[in-house]
Amino acid sequence: MWRLLQQIKKVGLVSEPKPAPDATMLQRQLQEQVRRVFGRALAIRQVDAGSCNGCELEIHALHNPYYNLEGAGIHFVASPRHADALLVTGPVSRHMAEALRRTYDATPEPKLVIAAGDCAACGGVFGENTCATIGAVANVVPVDVVVRGCPPTPTALLQGILAAISKRASA
Repeated sequence: MWRLLQQIKKVGLVSEPKPAPDATMLQRQLQEQVRRVFGRALAIRQVDAGSCNGCELEIHALHNPYYNLEGAGIHFVASPRHADALLVTGPVSRHMAEALRRTYDATPEPKLVIAAGDCAACGGVFGENTCATIGAVANVVPVDVVVRGCPPTPTALLQGILAAISKRASA
């Protein structure tokens, strides 16, 4: 126990700082846009097309009390048939390409596709057209918004979702 306390004293608090106030403003904007555009909650189906799970960890952070995604009227669904948007992470592996196409086809129109992370944007460190990956999500399905970052921060993900909703509102 003494060693543990000494290590804690030496290392300090290991945690992320509280998000900046702009994240709270962003959450309010998101809530207003979702209400205005959809008139109900926004349903998102997350698809891991071959990622390292770094993006998924940041997506999970959206559910914590700091970001309160459900409070903004956004929830994740298990079926693409119930989704308004697809949130795709990772480079598209050759084994997931057909599954991603089918998921896209099963999502009702009008649908939004958000490519989250550098791998989803351009293949990232995995590259494009290798023996294992096709690369960017846009090589498989049409993409509305790309969120860069490896992994993207929860705030960047919120901004990407807001950009996708705004794009739909202007269409």
